[in-house]
Amino acid sequence: MLTRDQIMSCDDLQRELVDVPEWGGDVYVRTMTGSERDAYEMRMVADRDKGGITGIHDIRATLAALTVCDEDGAPLFSLTDIEALGRKSCAALDRVCEVAQRLNRLTAADIVELKKSS
Repeated sequence: MLTRDQIMSCDDLQRELVDVPEWGGDVYVRTMTGSERDAYEMRMVADRDKGGITGIHDIRATLAALTVCDEDGAPLFSLTDIEALGRKSCAALDRVCEVAQRLNRLTAADIVELKKSS
């Protein structure tokens, strides 16, 4: 049986190297922390347009900001970078997000479920 100290001291944020030719090289993409995932889901649920429909404004840029990291797992971006990341190539963001979705177990079904629960 694991102890509290064993759990708290383990590095459980998986990282994967992703080739992003549009950006001229590789980046690491990692799993989100539990708190980051909760904040991501809350943002997706709370991002509504004036008609009350759940929005997904800057979903790729948000996911990239939360998951692109250096080789040690430290984030390269903050939430203040979302708007600027949103102006980057959609092909590059798709490459990053495809890996981020897989690592974080974010599927299309998860997005639909978030919309239903709002």
